[in-house]
Amino acid sequence: MKFDFEKLKEMNDLDPEQIAIWPFEVKIVVALFLAIIMGVLGYFVMVKDKLPALDIAHATEQELRNSYRSKYSIASNMEAYEAQLEKLREDFDAMLKSLPTSNETPGLLDDITFVGTSAGLTFRLLNWQQEIPKEFYAELPIQMEVTGTYHEFGQFLSDIAALPRIVTVHDLEMQEDGEALSLKLQAKTYRTSKLEDDSNKEKGGN
Repeated sequence: MKFDFEKLKEMNDLDPEQIAIWPFEVKIVVALFLAIIMGVLGYFVMVKDKLPALDIAHATEQELRNSYRSKYSIASNMEAYEAQLEKLREDFDAMLKSLPTSNETPGLLDDITFVGTSAGLTFRLLNWQQEIPKEFYAELPIQMEVTGTYHEFGQFLSDIAALPRIVTVHDLEMQEDGEALSLKLQAKTYRTSKLEDDSNKEKGGN
């Protein structure tokens, strides 16, 4: 069936109450016009106000997808994460055991004296200073003054670093003292109450 555009010229003369007998071409044009009008009205009445909610829903969907991918990645590598966590716990426990407890701090002075005299140094001063509490641990400063040679100082500092307990060296000050050299420094070791609490619990359990 061909579309006869000449029929459209009769639109102004058609009776609205006689729609059934309108030409096919006129019915098509009127139907398209009504469809466009309904579409525009439907957009502004029903769709436009809901577009922000649709954007939010799309953003939420993307967030959920990203969260799912992240959790899936963690779940698929759970064994590797658990192995890493166990290794971190072992390293942390080993580090804690390198911190002296209150019962061991007197022996630490003996160890420092031993490595110093073994290196050939002479101690002029070796004293504990006031403990400095921190959030999870406490600093235990040791003030030292020794005399000797450059080589002996180097050997002493190397032996200090090799002690089984953590000892750090700070504020080195070297001066000539006659024919010898004088070295002033502050060493720090660290104590954690956790180890003492665990030790006390073990003793109480025994």
